[in-house]
Amino acid sequence: MAVTSDKIFVNLPVKDLQQSMDFFKKAGFEFNPHFTDENAACLVISDSIFAMLLVEPFFSSFTKKEITDTTKSAEVIVGLSASSRAQVDEIVNKAVAAGGSSNSEPMDQGFMYSRSFQDVDGHIWEVIYMDMSAVDPQ
Repeated sequence: MAVTSDKIFVNLPVKDLQQSMDFFKKAGFEFNPHFTDENAACLVISDSIFAMLLVEPFFSSFTKKEITDTTKSAEVIVGLSASSRAQVDEIVNKAVAAGGSSNSEPMDQGFMYSRSFQDVDGHIWEVIYMDMSAVDPQ
């Protein structure tokens, strides 16, 4: 039987929780206050997708591995779907204006358009629009 789940919680280490929360609020995201305290903040991406921003010492309590130095390495690329090319641009532009940085040039493959940004902790977020009507059903 295949594994299924109805929610996803991506856990990301952050250096300064308030700075990270301020960044994501300016970028247009919201937080669930019921799962937010001095060690963690629950970033709401959708009704079933969340990113838990965990201060580094708290994050370290869940693993024996070192936390990735995001100035030198990437530990994950978080991909978010968008409903249009315009929404891709809107999300990335807001993130950059909020203090993030553009991670790469836009990628336009006709049926798929994406851009990416790095948040204030160096985590990479890729925002993707895919025109499913242009995709071969095979």
